[in-house]
Amino acid sequence: MSMDIPQEEIITKKRPLRNFMIVFVLSFLAIAGIAVYLILPPASFTQDETIVINKGDNLGAVADRLESQKVIKSSLALKILARLLNTEKMIITGYYRVKTNSTLLDVHDLIISGHLETLKVTIPEGWTKKKMAERFESLGLTSIEEFYEACRSPELLEKYGVPGLDFEGYLFPDTYTFPRGVAAEGIVDSMVYNFFKIIKRIEPDYESWGMKKLHDKIIMASIIEREYRIKEEAPIIASVFYNRLRRNVGLESCATLEYVITVIQDKEHPKFITREMQNIDSEYNTYKWAGLPPGPISNPGFVALDAAFNPAITDYWFFVVKDTETGEHYFSEDLDTHNEAKYFYLKGIGRAPEEE
Repeated sequence: MSMDIPQEEIITKKRPLRNFMIVFVLSFLAIAGIAVYLILPPASFTQDETIVINKGDNLGAVADRLESQKVIKSSLALKILARLLNTEKMIITGYYRVKTNSTLLDVHDLIISGHLETLKVTIPEGWTKKKMAERFESLGLTSIEEFYEACRSPELLEKYGVPGLDFEGYLFPDTYTFPRGVAAEGIVDSMVYNFFKIIKRIEPDYESWGMKKLHDKIIMASIIEREYRIKEEAPIIASVFYNRLRRNVGLESCATLEYVITVIQDKEHPKFITREMQNIDSEYNTYKWAGLPPGPISNPGFVALDAAFNPAITDYWFFVVKDTETGEHYFSEDLDTHNEAKYFYLKGIGRAPEEE
């Protein structure tokens, strides 16, 4: 016996199959379309590009910006890919270097990897925070103002227990690798952390000293750094300054006057020190006042720090440049011998003291 099935029921049964086929075909086309973008780099992407993901950016904003930069061909394709892989909320803030011929998948994997673009920066011994700030700004890492503000951060100063108003003297000169977009506080924190690692190597028990004693050592090291050129002479120069400190005699360091002129007064570096300069009214002028200046005048490296903590034992009270090319000094125990050396080595008058 045959039974006729109502037409409405036949249509109803066919709809789910049709809907499934439509979804399947559309999904296939979407995946196929994305696949093209996955394997083909943008035609106009001919050189490495730096891209940035700012704090608060969502995937949609990032994808649109990458398409406008021609780093990817389709922002929609990136959005669909991230949706399929459930990585929409996994993008990481920072700067990234996208290599030439990178595919959509390469770009997607890069921005969720955290493999940020980095910059290697070498900071020479004896630089002031002013010179460091200028270097960091020129590289696009941070602005001068932001670096200064980080050096004065009350939170960071408290974290390391550093007395004074900023980290001048505690920014260890070294080669650093910083990610693009790093906060200025991160730069300062890295340099100060490195500084205290070095101090721990030189003087393992420094934490028992108290910060005042340590700070005085750093001030001394900052002066030694700007005075020595030959490594072996650094402890001897330290001995001269410590001998003067013990007798409450002015250090008479040219380096402190240069700091006053170039950093505090923001003038050109002087070719030589004049009598007028020696009378500049500044706490940092060690020709005018006895004792240490109120703060470091540079950021010392290992040699100067080690000399400040471990000075030579000598009876020297004076030193003068003996060879301007090598930076070698002549050291003397009394003023008469020092004057003889100064006239001979600087002015070519008389004979070298040791030749007498």
